[in-house]
Amino acid sequence: MYVVRPAAAAAAACLGFTLTVLGGTASSASSSSSSLASLPRLPRLTPGPPLSSFASPAGLAADVDPPGAADFADLLSGPVVYAHRGASAYAPENTLDSIDLAMRLGFEWVENDVQRTKDGQLVVVHDDTLARTTDVEQVFPERAPWRVKDFTAAEIARLDAGSWFGEEFRGARVPTLRRYLDRVRRNQQRLLLEIKKPELYPGIELQTLNVLDEAGWLDQRHVASRLVVQSFSAASVRAVHRLRPDIVTAFLGTPTVAELPGYAQFTDRINPWHTTISAEWVAAVHRLPGAHGKPMEVDTWIVDDAATARKVQDMGVDGIITNAPDVVREAVDGF
Repeated sequence: MYVVRPAAAAAAACLGFTLTVLGGTASSASSSSSSLASLPRLPRLTPGPPLSSFASPAGLAADVDPPGAADFADLLSGPVVYAHRGASAYAPENTLDSIDLAMRLGFEWVENDVQRTKDGQLVVVHDDTLARTTDVEQVFPERAPWRVKDFTAAEIARLDAGSWFGEEFRGARVPTLRRYLDRVRRNQQRLLLEIKKPELYPGIELQTLNVLDEAGWLDQRHVASRLVVQSFSAASVRAVHRLRPDIVTAFLGTPTVAELPGYAQFTDRINPWHTTISAEWVAAVHRLPGAHGKPMEVDTWIVDDAATARKVQDMGVDGIITNAPDVVREAVDGF
């Protein structure tokens, strides 16, 4: 297990915060070519050092747990609990409110989704349309079907992304990826970043790495223990691994046992929907070394109730991705 399990989150659990395939290639989308020409590019995106080079405690930053702490925590606690789109059972998903609430509940790992606007900005939103989680239909009634890629960042910034969830969140905005990263960093949280619908946004992998780099997320400290990049597209995960082999990556899906060795060449984790797995399948994943030579891990989603959380814990999963992280933490003694 090489996710560094933060001591602060474990302490929060003890205090009792009870608020309690390889398909999906980045194909055509030639209509984006004009905006792509203006996207920033890393001038020299060279492979970083392998994670094994970070193993010496002397080489780790002060806020990264030294090797051995994770193993000790494993003996005391359950799976890592990831706040899916923030604490999204209690606040509007993928907003700063949601990750701030996750922090107040004591959770350091948050998950988000990244897509691209018409003018080439990266924003944090799950659906490829804006209709479900914003007031876009009222603000721009003539622009159905309200796809993210058809709106500029300035237009999206006008939208209310909170009142659909509750009046107390009126005025929440769809954050840019940069603003989101800055808030996660300020909160001293860790990030499971999903590249969403990469087939709609050619080149989004490199652009995401650019923004991560500009925000200070590709240094040794973050890459070693604070960042995981995932996607439902194997081609997208492979692209991230090719561009930055030091980054921990995850594939979202449930490959067959026979397919697992192929995925292990470019990813470190297989993150499946909880209804698609068994203890035997999880064990098969664990038997394989992943892209960094360590046993592959399994973080399953979306689990929001105690009974299912205990069920997947018994299967041996390493992490649980949930909208209700407090419920799952209490059920499995995770953090």
